[in-house]
Amino acid sequence: MVEQHGCDLIVIGGGPGGYVAAIRAAQLGLRVALVEREALGGVCLNWGCIPTKALLHAADLYRRMQRGAEFGLLCGEVRVDFPRLMARSRQVAERLARGVASLMRKHGIRVFHGQGRLAGPGAVAVSDAGGAVQAELRAPHLILATGARPRPLPGLPFDGERVLSSTDALRLQALPPSLLVIGAGAVGVEFAYFYNALGCRVTLVELLPRVLPQEDHDISAALQRALSRQGIEILTGTRVTAATLTAAGVRVEAQTPEGARTLEAAQALVAIGVQGNLEEVGLEAAGVRCQDGFIPVDAHCRTNVAGIYAIGDVTGPPCLAHVASAEGIAAVEAIAGRDHPGVNYRNIPACTYCQPQVASVGLSEAAARQAGHAVRVGRFPFTANGKALAAGEEEGFVKVVFDADSDELLGVHILGAEATELIAAAGLARTLETTHADILHTVHAHPTLSEALPEAVAQAYGEAIHL
Repeated sequence: MVEQHGCDLIVIGGGPGGYVAAIRAAQLGLRVALVEREALGGVCLNWGCIPTKALLHAADLYRRMQRGAEFGLLCGEVRVDFPRLMARSRQVAERLARGVASLMRKHGIRVFHGQGRLAGPGAVAVSDAGGAVQAELRAPHLILATGARPRPLPGLPFDGERVLSSTDALRLQALPPSLLVIGAGAVGVEFAYFYNALGCRVTLVELLPRVLPQEDHDISAALQRALSRQGIEILTGTRVTAATLTAAGVRVEAQTPEGARTLEAAQALVAIGVQGNLEEVGLEAAGVRCQDGFIPVDAHCRTNVAGIYAIGDVTGPPCLAHVASAEGIAAVEAIAGRDHPGVNYRNIPACTYCQPQVASVGLSEAAARQAGHAVRVGRFPFTANGKALAAGEEEGFVKVVFDADSDELLGVHILGAEATELIAAAGLARTLETTHADILHTVHAHPTLSEALPEAVAQAYGEAIHL
């Protein structure tokens, strides 16, 4: 018998956009139903942000243990138990998934497991794996939070064995002897760092002229040098022209700035971006407009169809979990009639969790100049920071970009230990429209890595103390 259920809001997709939207809606007094076809928490919690960070932390710990003698700590040979390392990452993800399920119960949110499909105005049909409809839901408001999936390289489809997506790379039970990573954005760089740190021979290929091409030029150039010193072969400005599977793995033909090259590895990881999960949701029948593989929305996440909203990766870049969560709250508050300004996309932090870490918020120096700003730029290296030296983490620097006329903090860019934690202060400073004087007059604890931010600001204005 098909269950009938009525409520105020239906959310399709239980990732960091969908489940956050559902919780906020429940807090605002709405009756909510959430539909999820796989596991609560979505890709981020189950196959993205969380398990990858567990792996990257293990790689960093392995790196630190290998350096123990520098700190007067002597131990025997440090070895990698790869299956156990992978199993722990799954345990962390599963624990958090259970936590999301608990939050659904706490807030009285009805969860339907299955494929949600738009079935007319304000209606969603939920089907099981065999396609049989199990429930019919009705609500005046719908939020699509169906996420995205890795995009394959043309001519080199994912097979889960020799050609890997980021999800496949989290399922391996043996460390490959060699790995070709295609795409040097955050995902590609993180996996290249992880597998290289554990002893795999890694080649990283990027079509654009530098790794992390969306980051400030100085940051990406310094990171590229750091990764090269770690033993990763990096080929930038390189186009993959052909790829074939071989008995030994994968063979790729590539056009580099120096000419044609043949690259071979046991496995290839393709990390060239994502595509929205638009299929099987009934978008066309409902009249929801799609563009370039995503769903366009307005500032409050409304689609072109009244009552239907879309949030997160399915709406296109920036495809980040924290953006999806922010959009979920913005959409729900709009539904509830709250005065919400919408998501400030000019102040979205970007983080890459390799070592050294990379984090940024706001405009790069080049983008600021292209936007017509006269800029003041300050830099402070971690080699001049006491805490960094004490911890043996002196690689990297903080870079700040100010508007020279208005004193607006346009951007902050960090390469180094704990960069992904330090960037939050910069985002808050931009939200509060902080001037350089505000930052310099804020006393920072000593010794801390966070002191590098006011030092970089001071350097921009000719007031540096420790340079």
